[in-house]
Amino acid sequence: METIYDFTLPKGYMDTNGEIHKRGKMRLATAGDEISAARDPRVVSNPSYLSIAVLGKVITELEGVSMITPGIIEGFFTADLAFLQDMYQKINDVEPPEIAVVCSSCGERMMVPVNFTAED
Repeated sequence: METIYDFTLPKGYMDTNGEIHKRGKMRLATAGDEISAARDPRVVSNPSYLSIAVLGKVITELEGVSMITPGIIEGFFTADLAFLQDMYQKINDVEPPEIAVVCSSCGERMMVPVNFTAED
């Protein structure tokens, strides 16, 4: 299973010296990443900060940048932030489990998603 993914930012992060950094790595998120990000005081006071806090945890490398923090993520151009948010969703997306069923009316066999939250 792949847990670390390479990326290249569309615009690139411009550091305080004017250097552009484009290539990096993002790892799969854990439940702990999302829980600790949700407890971040910046997220508590501004829930829209959650994606920045989470990205600050799961981006493990950005070429030429020694440490990735939410402050670094704040400095990304909006095109790069949107790119990384989309990438995060894609690599952490989990398909719901499916179960094989047979229609009682027509006998057709099919796969249907399991809904663990259904209240039937």
